[in-house]
Amino acid sequence: MAQVTAWDAEVDLLVAGAGPGGMAAALVGALEGLEVMVCEKSGQIGGTASTSAGTLWIPGNTQSRRAGYDDSPEQAEIYMDRLVGGTKGRDLRSVYLETGPAAIDYYDTRTDVQFLPCGRHPDYQQNMAGAAVTGRAIVPKPFDGRLLGEDFRLVRPPIGEFMIFGGMMVGKDDIPRLIGRFKSAANFTHSAKLFLRYLSDRLKYPRGTRITMGNALVARLFYSLRKRKVPIRLDTAIRELVREDGRQDGRVIGAVVDSDGRTLRVRTRKGVVLATGGFAHNRAFREAFMPQPVPVHSLACETDTGDGLALAQAAGARIDGEQHRGGAFWTPVSVTRRAGNWRGLFPHLALDRAKPGLIAVNAAGRRFVNEGASYHDFVEAMFDSHKLVPTMPAWLVCDSAFVAKYGLGVVHPGTRNLAPHEKSGYLTTAPTLEELARKIGVDPAGLADSVRRHNGFARTGSDLDFGKGDSELNRFNGDPENKPNPCLKPIEAAPFVAVAVWPAEIACSAGLATDADGQVLGESGDPIQGLYACGNDMASIMAGTYPGPGTTLGPALVFAYRVAMHAAGKSDALGKAMAGREERAAAR
Repeated sequence: MAQVTAWDAEVDLLVAGAGPGGMAAALVGALEGLEVMVCEKSGQIGGTASTSAGTLWIPGNTQSRRAGYDDSPEQAEIYMDRLVGGTKGRDLRSVYLETGPAAIDYYDTRTDVQFLPCGRHPDYQQNMAGAAVTGRAIVPKPFDGRLLGEDFRLVRPPIGEFMIFGGMMVGKDDIPRLIGRFKSAANFTHSAKLFLRYLSDRLKYPRGTRITMGNALVARLFYSLRKRKVPIRLDTAIRELVREDGRQDGRVIGAVVDSDGRTLRVRTRKGVVLATGGFAHNRAFREAFMPQPVPVHSLACETDTGDGLALAQAAGARIDGEQHRGGAFWTPVSVTRRAGNWRGLFPHLALDRAKPGLIAVNAAGRRFVNEGASYHDFVEAMFDSHKLVPTMPAWLVCDSAFVAKYGLGVVHPGTRNLAPHEKSGYLTTAPTLEELARKIGVDPAGLADSVRRHNGFARTGSDLDFGKGDSELNRFNGDPENKPNPCLKPIEAAPFVAVAVWPAEIACSAGLATDADGQVLGESGDPIQGLYACGNDMASIMAGTYPGPGTTLGPALVFAYRVAMHAAGKSDALGKAMAGREERAAAR
């Protein structure tokens, strides 16, 4: 620990990281009267969240209640108890469920960080008591990037695979309108407005300014901070924490930061908040907390290298990793290829796997999972299968009619000429299943048998092996026009198609142990005074499980709120407010 006698700056709260957790903590802190400084290691704000779907899982949220979707944190707690199992972390989960609606209302009424209810968006484990089909998921309102002016360039863009025409964002609700743009006047008008807005944007901006999903969330946080003149230092990394009197057990009273080639010593009156994005690109932490073989792909921001965990560990903090299953939250990804050596990743979240006429197989050509399961559960099944049969990669197998109707990964619906995608190496086609199997290196007999068995299930409407189409989540992402099962249809129209998918994490679950106010805990279990963590630096309250959409962003914003309230000396008032809410709920 450094010992500093002369300071270059002094603030109440120093925040490391300008992702949603860090910016939210800074925003609430500023609103509660604290002088705040944000240090961001990279040259842009947003981190991994800027490339995400932007959903938050907030049981009992006001936005859904107003829209007529009833839900309660009490039911969600029953669900979480079943899902996580045991009592570990239950106190923090209870605090999250109690605080969540109030925290979102705080952002919604006092800042430009505002949300819309998703309505029907099922929890991912519908067979468990307390699971809900509606009311728990919210998304940020779309944002007009022009409000940021030149600062719009500082918002990290979404991945290229989530944009069309080289820079135009579209939301999930836009996709069917764009595909069916010639099917109705309303669809055509909607599509034309989007395209004309985009053309206008590109005269001045590097991409479209109508932004949605996670990009809208981080832009709204950034805009709110700019309106309150909270300083954000880009290209600035915290190098070392400073303890009182240089003692290993002293209070954290500041940090040494590297900023534009200068070393600055920043004193803090209230504390330092670690929100650096987790350990996604730190090899040592990946090997310590992730399954073997350690996945090679990551959807996390490339600057998420475990800085927060390393700083806290040097200060005697405890990293909570043992209770987090695979240490991360997962999605299958396909590797995209474009001109030159450029490579990207496309997350297969919801648009193709649950649709009728697709199966996933391992190297034996055998199915190993309900293809319509959540992205996290799909990858966990990959890990389990790989213990017996090579399943990295796994293969999504369908026929050309499927691709034409639903698309496949980066291949858009309506695509009939697959030659360019095959030439790039993205997918493989063949006139027979046997030839397809040989091309992708799976057992031909196993693949033929899997397709034959699947086709039989499709005709009866019941998947006897994995139950595809049985759950609300499957049907939500399937095709309701396909009968009798919205997720099952024969694979029979040559040419046949396959895409390789690999496991990749979208966020870390293992992280720094904290208390309910985000104070980082030492090895003794006591808080390290003056040191906080939120976002992916904080060990997830979900303990490696994935209850529903928004599993990472919900806790990031809720615990950022609690961190700032504690730093501002208002945690007692917050506790009373939560108790009052519980009493009112009981009275109802």
